[in-house]
Amino acid sequence: MSQLLERFIRYVKVNTRSDAASQTVPTTQGQVVFAKIIEKELVEIGLSDIQYNEKNGFLTAVLPATTKEEVPTIGFIAHLDTADYNAENIQPNIFSNYDGQDVVLNKNLGIVMEVEEFPNLKDYIGQTLITTDGTTLLGADDKAGIVEILDAVEYLLAHPEIPHGKILLAFGPDEEIGRGADRFDAPNFPADFAYTIDSGRVGCFEYETFNAAQAVIKVEGTSVHPGTAYGVMVNAIKLGENIDAQLPQEEVPEKTRGYEGFYLLTKFSGSLDYAELTYIIRDHDKKLFQKRKQKLVEIINRLNNSLDKERITIEFLDQYYNMGEIIEKDMMPVELAVKAMENLSIKPDIQPFRGGTDGSKISFMGIPTPNLFTGGENFHGQYEFITLESMELAAKTIVEIIKENVAKSKN
Repeated sequence: MSQLLERFIRYVKVNTRSDAASQTVPTTQGQVVFAKIIEKELVEIGLSDIQYNEKNGFLTAVLPATTKEEVPTIGFIAHLDTADYNAENIQPNIFSNYDGQDVVLNKNLGIVMEVEEFPNLKDYIGQTLITTDGTTLLGADDKAGIVEILDAVEYLLAHPEIPHGKILLAFGPDEEIGRGADRFDAPNFPADFAYTIDSGRVGCFEYETFNAAQAVIKVEGTSVHPGTAYGVMVNAIKLGENIDAQLPQEEVPEKTRGYEGFYLLTKFSGSLDYAELTYIIRDHDKKLFQKRKQKLVEIINRLNNSLDKERITIEFLDQYYNMGEIIEKDMMPVELAVKAMENLSIKPDIQPFRGGTDGSKISFMGIPTPNLFTGGENFHGQYEFITLESMELAAKTIVEIIKENVAKSKN
């Protein structure tokens, strides 16, 4: 078993599922345990300035420059936590020389990953396929990113003839619940630009994300006996339904793609006297993003004006912004990644990301941070998989970015 594969299998067995209900930093102790495991290995690898920051849960390290030339400092970032899906007792399956047929994940439970449902499996014939046992997620998001960064660093240390600039590493918590990057210590991570290694299949690369907000709407009703309700009852549930009915019904995730934004009602709870609706609002375009928020405000104002008093309130929380707004000012990080992939005969698949990454927040802290592939697919569930060959290509791409950074500085 290659060192990369051995490390990946060992890492995914550590339960690092984050917890949105927790207020600790990180939100789960497993992430601390995992950070300490990586910290020990960073020492063994021979990196410098290794620090675990207990205040924000980030583990950072430095690979010192070997070139005397002035080259930009690059950061590579991956997250410690896994998503909100069972991560206890992860037992990966390894299928060497995968044959392209349906994959039996768990014979005892009859869990099968079928090619008909997941046709992308055919793209990995002949490779070493790594899957779940059907009862947990795998954790390639983002433990693959971590091992790929470490593999690239070890390669550079084993090949001192390859000159490189200063390389910064950061492994952080709670990305899956959108909190970790809020505490990222950008002033003490002096990279000129960085990459999160956190995207999907080989070639995937994103430097544009959604602008994102959450809206919480509270509706005050009046509950009385239905026999005496005439002219008195105000049904908070019906008002909540009215709000949702006035939004554009085609502008929802299941009916939009590419750069198209949406509204998503994620929670609706209520009774006659009180209802609460939670929406997430997404758009790549900043002006359209603001218009979406204004649309909700206008609906609520109209309804309040039609009622006996102001019964509906709304609160917005902006969650992250489109990192493309920052990165497009200097496309060098994008150009390096594209050139690196082309050097390895990888076709770059650059799409607007219909979500956010830690880079969405870190870019607005002054470090442009696009998102590079890990090689995995079907993240956040029992059908998650990755191949050894995909991880090797990701690690090679990181090395190529570092090499191209020096080559570009010479020109």
